[in-house]
Amino acid sequence: MATLRLGDTAPDFTAETSQGTLNFYDYLGDSWGILFSHPADFTPVCTTELGTAAKFKDEFDQRNVKMMALSVDGAESHNEWIKDINETQQTVVNFPIVADEDKKVSDLYDMIHPKADNNLTVRSVFIVAPDKTIKLILTYPASTGRNFYELLRVIDSLQLTAYHKVATPANWKNGEDVVVSPAIPTAEAKTLFTKGVDEIKPYLRMTPDPSH
Repeated sequence: MATLRLGDTAPDFTAETSQGTLNFYDYLGDSWGILFSHPADFTPVCTTELGTAAKFKDEFDQRNVKMMALSVDGAESHNEWIKDINETQQTVVNFPIVADEDKKVSDLYDMIHPKADNNLTVRSVFIVAPDKTIKLILTYPASTGRNFYELLRVIDSLQLTAYHKVATPANWKNGEDVVVSPAIPTAEAKTLFTKGVDEIKPYLRMTPDPSH
């Protein structure tokens, strides 16, 4: 199948999960979504990641983002693994984990990279907008755990730039100054951004975060 790219429509699917049979689109509704895959159940790095995701759920909720995880093991295995996650990470897993034993969803999202490992899903992250388009794809090797602060930062940027004519600079964090879209002339930008525009170069203009 063709590789998914930014701007593509996220493939819909219905699958067994740790919370019963769910349809991805129905589950997301009008929310943003984050779908992240894991190589297998009872793996150490994934255990820390799913525990961290559970602890971050309030942060994702505040941003109207629904989480869904995936592993190629079955729902029964997932539910046993969740007990371990809750115990070792001192949390409660509060989002569904897809049981992708037939690798249907993994194939839809191109999550299996044979040169990395023949059978296991790589650590992929897909952020999906309310219109079901893919806004971000991150892929990590099995040996490197994800940074959930970075996922929150990216979501803040995606949501800000979706609704305002700005971009976010390197290392930007929510509330910091942003870049004026290059498509907007400076004179127009000064009218549009009432908090002020700092023209460093004709193509590099900064303005305070318009959402604050």
